[in-house]
Amino acid sequence: MRKAFIIASTLLLISFVLQFVFAAVGGFTKPAGDGAYALHSVNGMAVIPVLSLLTALFATLAKAPGRLIGLATLPIGLVVVQALIAMLANASTDAAGASTPLGLTIAGLHAVNGIIAVHVVVGVLRAARKLAQPAPTDATPVTIREGEPA
Repeated sequence: MRKAFIIASTLLLISFVLQFVFAAVGGFTKPAGDGAYALHSVNGMAVIPVLSLLTALFATLAKAPGRLIGLATLPIGLVVVQALIAMLANASTDAAGASTPLGLTIAGLHAVNGIIAVHVVVGVLRAARKLAQPAPTDATPVTIREGEPA
């Protein structure tokens, strides 16, 4: 299960990196139509949530420490926050449907939350790799008696 945890974490990180690429594709598509962000939407609403759930599941099945399981679960919450931020940004338009300064500020938080999610996933992947490493066999046990300096 520890290898599956590493694989799921790696795929999740790759999916998040692609999410930034897909956002750029949408931003630079000319003319920008409704389909400009299609890849970004599919990846963000389907692929990333599924990989986030799998990563958390494999962390649990790999018997990772509770803190790591919590960290592996955090991207699920960040994905929900992403959707809420996007809905708020889209709802913050003027009567003609044009962007407002408030809507653009909220949209900026969408990018910041994405950056935070990437950093969380990098931490999860590093911890998953460390968890999968075998314990050192050449370690010598040390006994410290009460009253002796450590």
